[in-house]
Amino acid sequence: MTTIWDPITIGNIDLPQRITMAPMTRSRALADGTPSPLAVEYYAQRASLGMLITEGTQPSADGQGYLRTPGIYTRAHAEGWRAAADAVHARGRYLVIQLMHAGRMAHPDNTTHHRTPLAPSAIAPGVDMYTRTGKQPAPTPRAMSRMDIEQTVGDFADAAWMAMQAGADAVEIHAANGYLLHQFLAPNANQRSDNYGGPIENRARFTLQVAEAVADVIGSERTGIRISPGATLGGLDEGPDAAALYRYLVGELARLDLAFLDVFSFTSETLLHDIRALWPNALLLIRAGRTLDQLATDVESGLADVAPVATWALANPDFIERLRTGAPLNDADPTTFYTGGAYGYIDYPTLHPAAVA
Repeated sequence: MTTIWDPITIGNIDLPQRITMAPMTRSRALADGTPSPLAVEYYAQRASLGMLITEGTQPSADGQGYLRTPGIYTRAHAEGWRAAADAVHARGRYLVIQLMHAGRMAHPDNTTHHRTPLAPSAIAPGVDMYTRTGKQPAPTPRAMSRMDIEQTVGDFADAAWMAMQAGADAVEIHAANGYLLHQFLAPNANQRSDNYGGPIENRARFTLQVAEAVADVIGSERTGIRISPGATLGGLDEGPDAAALYRYLVGELARLDLAFLDVFSFTSETLLHDIRALWPNALLLIRAGRTLDQLATDVESGLADVAPVATWALANPDFIERLRTGAPLNDADPTTFYTGGAYGYIDYPTLHPAAVA
């Protein structure tokens, strides 16, 4: 039986165990989107998790949705990420930059250019966004033109190339959690009448084009993608054909021979087993509401190859050691998830502070 403590190779990444760090927004970047020195310490502290998938990182100025999120489309961004990658590599581990375009989950006040957000269709998500002046309703976005779509595909590819220049070991394309690529998949956000809307093959087209463009630039062995079947985040409804949509999408992504598929699941066991059957390479699986005693279950059953951890990693830089030894875990403080500064970011206690430092 495979266990979470068995090694695994994901693309060109060799891991000592099958527990990794899931991507988590932390809102600690500098005003221009450059990762701060605090981020270098944050990722270095958690290096024992082996493969660290970073917070969502915008591939362009139009991709930003929230305050203080990092980018990977300027030289300054790359230099900031280079420091983080070097710190993780110095500990013998790997950094994967997640490329995230927020789409309609954005507000002009949160960006440097203050433009109207982009989306598949001009349909507001019906949610509030945190801004510098407090909560505001997310505005109605601008429906993307064909030129916008082509530009955004290119932005993802350029950002992936920049991530490699910054020393990242791979990238993860964010097609989940209510953001732009996920918006194209959901018919209540995508009401286009061209070949990017309507049937499932059309709604999946943009995601597939982004994945192919990224893999062409940096190699499929350095490319992963995240999906969240069943998620209603950002006001999305994937519709009655959601299972068929994901079977089609995963099957087509499999043709690209990407290094990994990262599934944040809100869906049925039946669909998860279908995804497993369709996906030939490493499959990462994290479930909404999973408990610690369920962490190894999907790896041991063969449904997944890797069990990413999110909040546990946020609050426990030495999560791997704590899990191995049965040491108690720190509780995460949700009030500090997005507040900025070192507090609640790099100051969670460890079992051996000097070793982590």
